[in-house]
Amino acid sequence: MRLAPLLIAAALATPVLAGAQKRALQPNDIYRVRDVGDPQRSPDGQWVAYTVRVADSTRDKNDTDVWMSSWDGTKHVRLTSTPDGESSPRWSPDGKYLSFVSGRMDAKGGQIWLLDRLGGEAQKLTDFKDGVEEYAWSPDGTRIAVITEEEADTAQAKGDSTKKTAKPIVVDRYTFKRDIVGYLGGKRQRIYIFDVATKKSSLVTTERAFDESEVVWSPDGKRIAFVSKRGTEDVDRNTNTDIWVADARAGAAARRVTSWIGEDGSPVWSPDGKSIAYLQGPEARYYAYGMEQLAVVKVDGCPAAGCAPRILTQALDRTIYSPRWARDGKAIYFGVVDDRAAWVGRISPEGGRVERLTTGRTVVDRLDAPGADGKMAIALSTAGAPSEVYALEGTATRKITKQNDEWLAQLQLATTEDLESRSSDGTIVHSLLAKPAGFRAGTKYPFLLRIHGGPNGQDDYTFDFERELFAANGYVVLNVNYRGSSGRGEDFQRAIWGDWGNKEVIDLLGAVDAVVATGIVDTTRMGIGGWSYGGILTDYTIATTPRFRAATSGAGSALQLAMYGVDQYTIQYEAELGAPWKSIDPWIKVSYPFLHADRIRTPTLFLVGEKDFNVPSVGSEQMYQALRSLGVPTQLVIYPGQYHGLTVPSYRIDRLQRYLDWYGRYLAPGARAN
Repeated sequence: MRLAPLLIAAALATPVLAGAQKRALQPNDIYRVRDVGDPQRSPDGQWVAYTVRVADSTRDKNDTDVWMSSWDGTKHVRLTSTPDGESSPRWSPDGKYLSFVSGRMDAKGGQIWLLDRLGGEAQKLTDFKDGVEEYAWSPDGTRIAVITEEEADTAQAKGDSTKKTAKPIVVDRYTFKRDIVGYLGGKRQRIYIFDVATKKSSLVTTERAFDESEVVWSPDGKRIAFVSKRGTEDVDRNTNTDIWVADARAGAAARRVTSWIGEDGSPVWSPDGKSIAYLQGPEARYYAYGMEQLAVVKVDGCPAAGCAPRILTQALDRTIYSPRWARDGKAIYFGVVDDRAAWVGRISPEGGRVERLTTGRTVVDRLDAPGADGKMAIALSTAGAPSEVYALEGTATRKITKQNDEWLAQLQLATTEDLESRSSDGTIVHSLLAKPAGFRAGTKYPFLLRIHGGPNGQDDYTFDFERELFAANGYVVLNVNYRGSSGRGEDFQRAIWGDWGNKEVIDLLGAVDAVVATGIVDTTRMGIGGWSYGGILTDYTIATTPRFRAATSGAGSALQLAMYGVDQYTIQYEAELGAPWKSIDPWIKVSYPFLHADRIRTPTLFLVGEKDFNVPSVGSEQMYQALRSLGVPTQLVIYPGQYHGLTVPSYRIDRLQRYLDWYGRYLAPGARAN
């Protein structure tokens, strides 16, 4: 694929750093990134299993394999190498086997495979018709709890498979579509207990109307806990989930142990089996701005509605993820999303002060349960390096894997700094500012405002390929954690509830003003762009100000009224804006980018996946058509067969190249505005 030239004048070209081998990042480096995740420490503490995902240029697909590294970081073994991909590595409790999920050898939907640590080929263990969604080993290693998705009505699953013409899609659910899944039929996730020796399975939960997820075993192996919407009148009309407990046997009756009106999830049993730690989400109407808190609830001796939980992290006012009990039951470990970082915390199950175990400008992506020695495996990343597996020993981190080291050593990387700005209404906003390698003070650079999606997310200290690519092409790049973002507390997240495209734009422009005030930006060469809610905010911003000379809007929308019933967010729409036939004014207000498209002067590139049900292509198509009608330079790119997130490697590279070309056309020295 043709690579765009640097977008700055030769006089401003990034100089080669010490060591002539250093080079600038290129779109094709997508094939060099090794995405490391899901670390799982062995029961004896000597090894860590994990996954490595790479983009395969030959097959134009992503491939994930299972690796294993010694705890001291001296040995690294690739355990799988099939083109089908393997995921979810889990150790058997005795440490003799490593299991994983794979669709290898035409295993339908992905099945559990078993690999003997002493060597030999992996053996297929399960044969569920619709594949395995999740699984968990019993404490004694004789059984596996499996979640599989199947038709709630077995009659719907029958039919003449020899017919080539697809049957009509019949819709009768309130929530009837979902990205990647497509139109929702009668399939539901259900729990089976699989016997490893006999390879026979038995259905635990016989109710067919509820999805079950996140199944975990009690320490004695007699019960399971899981997450379900059962107990609600219409599971499609609300977001409430609770923690339920059932005996680990066929046809067991389930008992609810939490009764919060919002989302409860991520259950983990205490070592004595008397309590469950879990995450309590916000009340239903704020579910899209969820800030989960760590809670603990007793399992037994409670009324039918469940015991009252203890909320342990309320004073922290930060989002919590991945709770893990210490082996002795005296502490609970968890991740904390906190102002561009994500760190590991620890607290007593009785409450008290949260102890921070990891520090600095780092992001802990995943954390495994601590071993008997209190040490744990985590996946950690920084702005300058993708995730690798680290050992967390007390408060010290030690790098175990080096999957990306060789590639990174070849590159000139940006310098990523913190930025604080004050919006016009006085709000303090935190951002990240990336400067090109070889940045020279006193020089004015072309500038890009790149906006994250969500909005319930944050730009953080992880390695961001796009940010690095733009910096490698001479841009100063700004990532703003506008109101609605996570990491700054509950009030900051909920500030945009029912009022989209207002405070976020104020924050974005305030941060841009702060960068411009430093004197490093060529204000005649400023661009903007983002994907998902980042694309939506791009539309809002270019309808607010003409200061940006070029824009890229990915998987966005602007005529929000037209998204009702088209995307997968009907519950959120009715909670925040109300049904359109009851309250049209809020819908008109948040649709201003389309209804005032005649204010837009910015040349804009629109991009979207053809099968996107998250933010369907109609959102991009409408804005493209509006700008085309108004004579504003625009282009629409639709990626065939792609959903909300592009997965085909060549499409991801194509998107990056189109970004560079579009910005280059309008932001290169001497480029005309249109």
